[in-house]
Order: sequence, then C-alpha cells, then structure tokens
Amino acid sequence: MVLKPRPNALSWLLLSLLVLALDQLSKQWVLTSLPEYTAIPVIEGFWNWYRTYNTGAAFSFLSDAGGWQKWFFTVLAFGISGLLAVWLSRTPRGDWRTALPFALVIGGAIGNVVDRLLHGHVIDFIQWHWRDHYWPAFNIADMAIVGGAIGIALFGLLAPKKPV
Repeated sequence: MVLKPRPNALSWLLLSLLVLALDQLSKQWVLTSLPEYTAIPVIEGFWNWYRTYNTGAAFSFLSDAGGWQKWFFTVLAFGISGLLAVWLSRTPRGDWRTALPFALVIGGAIGNVVDRLLHGHVIDFIQWHWRDHYWPAFNIADMAIVGGAIGIALFGLLAPKKPV
C-alpha cells in the first residue's frame, strides 16, 4: 500500500509574502511622502498619518535599551517565524483557521525585521486617537501580527474539542 502525502499549509506562506510586500511598499511611501513627526489627518479627530520610528517592540517596549534590542527582536522574530513555518508544514492545507493566523504573524514579523535591519528601527505611520487619547502609532506589519495573534487565540479557543 502506497500512502499519498497530504498537502501541507506551506502554500499559505504566499500570504506572508503579500503582507511583507504591502508592508514594505507602504513604508517606502511613508519615507518618500510623509514628513517626520507631523500629523496629517485622514479622518479628522480619529485617524492621522504620522511618520515616527520605534526602536523597541509593541508600545515602544525596550525602545531606550541602548541598541541590543534590535538584535534581540530580530532573532525573536526569526525564531517565531521559523517555528510557525514548521507548524504550517504539519498543518493540512485546508485548515485555514490555523494557517491564516500563522501566515499573518510570519509576514508581519519579517516586515518589521526588514525595517530593523535596513533602518535600525521600525517605521510606524498609522495613528489613531480620540480627542486627546492617542493609540501608539503602528504599521501594516503590526496589524498582521495582532490580527494573527487574535486569530491564533480565537480559533484555538473555539476549536472543536478532540475526543480523549
């Protein structure tokens, strides 16, 4: 009896490439079109384009750590992306609830790594606010990472339980 290999979910890495491309194209636009540290309203009172830089992680965590954090977050992103890619290789191709969030996290993580390696910091440019309350600026890679993380948690909690 010959067993046919089941197709895995590595083809979802195409979504990771799409996220990476959109992220880098948007950041190139930001670098060539937006002034630094100047709010440009998109939706008055809620959304601005605001070019800024982050040497740390989410919410500028470790942004003033002296430079070692660039390499720490780079290694961390490659490690997590590699682990998720291995998990994709073990995931059936049709299992989109697992594959989609993994692919989003990989694309976003690599997008921010490219920034760290090219510029020494991550380029952020989307700023949401309500009156005087501002959410930290973010980018497309950040949206993919957060969306993927929410998907991993949500689909993990809502997954049908396998019989023991």
